[in-house]
Amino acid sequence: MMFSKALVIAAFAAGSCSASSGGEAVAKNPIRKVVTMLQAMQKKVEQEGEKEKELYEKFQCYCKTGGGELTASISAAESKVPAVSSDIEAAEGKLAQTKEDLKQAQADRVAAKEAMAEAKAIREKEAAAFAAEKAEADTNIAA
Repeated sequence: MMFSKALVIAAFAAGSCSASSGGEAVAKNPIRKVVTMLQAMQKKVEQEGEKEKELYEKFQCYCKTGGGELTASISAAESKVPAVSSDIEAAEGKLAQTKEDLKQAQADRVAAKEAMAEAKAIREKEAAAFAAEKAEADTNIAA
């Protein structure tokens, strides 16, 4: 704060000296340029300080209230652990049963294909025997 007061006093002193010499000298006076730059820098630093203060206050608020929220969410998650683990075990059991059912269905499918092939072979033999009997019967009828 003392630096900013000294800076303001120096600015006024430089401004009063420059003002007496004329308008053109004020714009070209190197001391005035430095003072103006320092004043701009001071405003910028004060603005940044205010922003940092706001961020710090928000962070402090989060630290005070966030702990309770985190504790609540952790306890809620811990209470869900047994239910989720039992759901996982149930799903694993269902998966194992489904895999067994799939193996059984595949075995049944293979057996059904074999039975169909066997039945087809029997029908073809019966069809050939029928065709031979029919041909014999047709030749007997025609004779």
